[in-house]
Amino acid sequence: MEILGALAVILIIATPILAIVAFVRVHNLGELFRTSSQDTRGVRLDALERRLSALEKAVASREPQVSAAAREEPAAPPASIPTLPVTVSPPAPPPALAQPPVLSVAGSSFPAAPPLHGSQKKESSQLDWETLIAGRWLNRIGIIAVIVGVTFFLKYAFDNNWIGPSGRVSIGLLLGASMLPWSQWLLRRGYAYFSEGIAGLGAAVMYLSIWAGCHYYTLFSRDTGFYGMIVVTAGMAAVALGRNAQRIALLSLIGGFLTPELVSSGKDEQVVLFSYLLILGVGLLVIELRRNWRSLTPVSFLLSMIYFWGWYDRFYQPEKLERTLLFATLLFILYAALPVVRAIRFSELNPLDILVTLVNAAAYFGALYTMLWPQDRWPLTLFVLALSGAYLFITSIVPHPKPGESPLARLIFAGLALTFATLAIPIRLDGRWISMSFSVEGAVLIWTGLRAKASYLRTAGLLLLAIVGFRLLVFPLSAPTFLWNERFAAYVVLVICLAAVLYAVGQHSEELPETEMYVFGACAVGLNVYALIALSLELWDYFGRQTGLGIDSSLAQHLALSLLWTAYASVLIALGIQRQSALLRWQALALFGTVVIKVFIYDSSYLERFYRIVSFLMLGLVLLAVSFLYQHKIARGRTP
Repeated sequence: MEILGALAVILIIATPILAIVAFVRVHNLGELFRTSSQDTRGVRLDALERRLSALEKAVASREPQVSAAAREEPAAPPASIPTLPVTVSPPAPPPALAQPPVLSVAGSSFPAAPPLHGSQKKESSQLDWETLIAGRWLNRIGIIAVIVGVTFFLKYAFDNNWIGPSGRVSIGLLLGASMLPWSQWLLRRGYAYFSEGIAGLGAAVMYLSIWAGCHYYTLFSRDTGFYGMIVVTAGMAAVALGRNAQRIALLSLIGGFLTPELVSSGKDEQVVLFSYLLILGVGLLVIELRRNWRSLTPVSFLLSMIYFWGWYDRFYQPEKLERTLLFATLLFILYAALPVVRAIRFSELNPLDILVTLVNAAAYFGALYTMLWPQDRWPLTLFVLALSGAYLFITSIVPHPKPGESPLARLIFAGLALTFATLAIPIRLDGRWISMSFSVEGAVLIWTGLRAKASYLRTAGLLLLAIVGFRLLVFPLSAPTFLWNERFAAYVVLVICLAAVLYAVGQHSEELPETEMYVFGACAVGLNVYALIALSLELWDYFGRQTGLGIDSSLAQHLALSLLWTAYASVLIALGIQRQSALLRWQALALFGTVVIKVFIYDSSYLERFYRIVSFLMLGLVLLAVSFLYQHKIARGRTP
C-alpha cells in the first residue's frame, strides 16, 4: 500500500507539471508556425518585387526619350536585384474596403492584390475571446479541478491509510511551496495569468496542509498552525509586492483572513483575534500605500466587520466593554486612515474610498450605540462629538480642489462632521430640547452657509429646520399651563430661528440663485404657519380647560380660533401693505378665506346665536376695513 501511495503522490505532483509542459510545447509550436508564416510572406513579397521590376522595365522601354542623366547612370551589377521606388498606399479603413489598395510604380498606378483577411478587427476580436477562454477561464477551471482532485486524493489516502499523517502534511507543504518558484519560472516566460493562478494554488495547498496538521491530525498545536499560516500569508504578500500583482495580494489577503477561522478552537480569544486583524490591516495599509491598489481595502474591511460582529454575537459581555471599545476604535481608525491619506494627497476620493469611508463611520457608530445605549448616554455623546470634531479637522486639512476638480472629498468629511454633531443632540437630550437644538443648529448652518457661500451648509440647515417642523406636528409635547410650557417654547424657538434666517437671507439675497430664494420664501410662509399653530393650540387648550366661564368650552374654543385667525390675518395684511410685500398679503388673504369658510359653514351651524352674531360681526367689520384699506391704497397708487 505504501508503494501505491507513493505512486499516487507522484501522479498528483507530475500531472500538473506535464500539463504545463504540454502547454509550453503547444505555445512554442504556435510561435514556430507564426515564424514560418512570416518567412513565407517574405518570399512572396520578394517575388512580387521582382515582377514589379520587370513591369517597370517594360514600361520604360516604351518611353520615346530617356534623359541624359538616366543614360549616364551606371548599370546595376547583374547579380543584384534592381530596386525601384515602390509605394503601397494603405488600405482604406472599414467600411471603405470596396476599393483595393493601389501600387504606384515610377508614376504608374496598378491595382494591388486584395488583402488576405477582409476584417482584421474581427480576427482580433476572435483572438481576444479565444485568449480569454483558453488563457484565463480554463486556467481558473483547471486550478479548481486540481484543488478538487488533490482534496479527493487526500480523502482517499486518509480513508485507506496509504500515507501516514506526517507524510501527508509534508507532501502538501512541499507541493504548495514548490508551486511558488514554478510560478516565477512561468512569469519570466510571459505566462502572467497562469503564473498567478499557480501561485494561488500553492498558497491554498499550504493553507490546507497546515490546517490538516493542526486540526485533523493534531501533529502540532493550533498556535504553531496559526504562526505557520501567518508565514504563508506574509510570503504571498511579499510575492505580490515583488511582482506588482494585485490578484496575488488579494489571494494572500483572503488567506490571511481565513487563518483565524481555520485554527479556531471555538473559545473566546478576543485579544489574539483582534490584534491579528489589526496587524493584517496595517500590512494591507502599507501595501496599498506603496502600490496604490484599490480593491484590497473594501475586502479587508468587509471581512474585519464579519469577524467583529461574529465575535460580538457569540462572546460579548458587559464586563468586556472597555476592551471591545478600544478594539472597535482602532479598527475604525485603521480603515479611516487610507481614504484620508488619499484625500490629502490627491484632493479627491474614488467611489470605493467613499464607500469605505461612509460604511466605516456608520459601522463604528453602530458599535458605539449598541454597546453604550441607553445606560451610558454621556460617554456615547462624547464619542459622537469626538467623531464630529475629528471629521471637521480632516475637512480643514484636505486641500481645496483646483479649478475643474470636484470638491466631493471635502463635502464627504464635512457632511460626516455635521451628521455626528446633529446625532449628539437626540442622544443626550429629550423632547423639546431636541427640537430647540435642531432649530438653533439649522439657523447657524444657514447663516454660516450664507457667509461662506457654501450651498451644502444652507441645505443642511434647511433640512434640520424641516425635521423640527415635522417633529412638532407628529410628536406632540406636553402643555400643562398656558403659554409657559415646553410645547410653546419649542414653537417659539423655531419661529425665532426662521425669522433670523429670513433676516440673514435678506442681507445676501443678491448672491442666492432664484430657486433657493423660492425655498426661503416657503420658510417665510412656514414662520407664519407655525406661529399661528402655536397660538391656536394655546388658546384651544386654555378654553378647553376652563369650566367656570358659564359657557360651553367647545363653543368658546371655536370662537377663540375665529377671532385669533381674523386678528392674525389683519396683522399680516397691514404688514404686507406697509412693507409692500405681496407674499405677506397673499398669506393674509388665504387666512381670511379660511376664516370665512369656518364662519359661514361651521360657526353658523354649531355656535349658539350670540356667539354666531359675534363671529359674523367681527369678521364682517374686519373684511370691510381690509377692503377699504386696499381701495384707499389703490386709489392713491401706492400699491405696488
